[in-house]
Amino acid sequence: MLPKRQRLACIKWEGIKVTKEEQLRQLVDTGIVAVIRTQDSDELVSICEALVEGGIVGVEITMTSPGATEAIYKASKVLQGKAIIGAGSVLDPETARIAMLAGADFIVSPILNKEVIATCKRYGKIVIPGAFTPTEILAAWEAGADVVKVFPATKLGPSFFKDVRGPLPQVKLTPTGGVDIHNLGDFLKAGAVFVGVGSALVNKGIVAA
Repeated sequence: MLPKRQRLACIKWEGIKVTKEEQLRQLVDTGIVAVIRTQDSDELVSICEALVEGGIVGVEITMTSPGATEAIYKASKVLQGKAIIGAGSVLDPETARIAMLAGADFIVSPILNKEVIATCKRYGKIVIPGAFTPTEILAAWEAGADVVKVFPATKLGPSFFKDVRGPLPQVKLTPTGGVDIHNLGDFLKAGAVFVGVGSALVNKGIVAA
């Protein structure tokens, strides 16, 4: 569970319409975005509620999951004002638009697709494209990314973030892929604005506890 200060910061905007900038600040303040893959959209809502209770407000539902669009719609309604719901594994602008119309507050992609970025900017939503090299990272940032996702992060490690932040201090970075409770602190110390954690965090047993 997150420290009390962070939990309070997460919920202070409940019931209030907030800006994209405020939502991004909340993601940075909590430091973690939970990445969920599920076969059951009803089950997903209960998982989201448990995560919110624990202080995590950023929840990414991957579009590769069956029923992802419905899950995003349900979660965004049930947890309105309590969670920031995003769509992950978005590869094209059409999918991005579908997710945003369903209620997604942010869009995450494992790749750099400038049309996806442009679509998200048009709808006023947070966009987090993927990149692997410094050249790709800068290209994503200059195309309008709010945060750049480094994927797969475990192939590069926390030291990569520190090295990239040297010449590119203006770029906000987040790692995804292999991040767990043992190394997420190292990524944050190295300069990541927040981390994306999947099965290491979103485990039925852990959430139920």
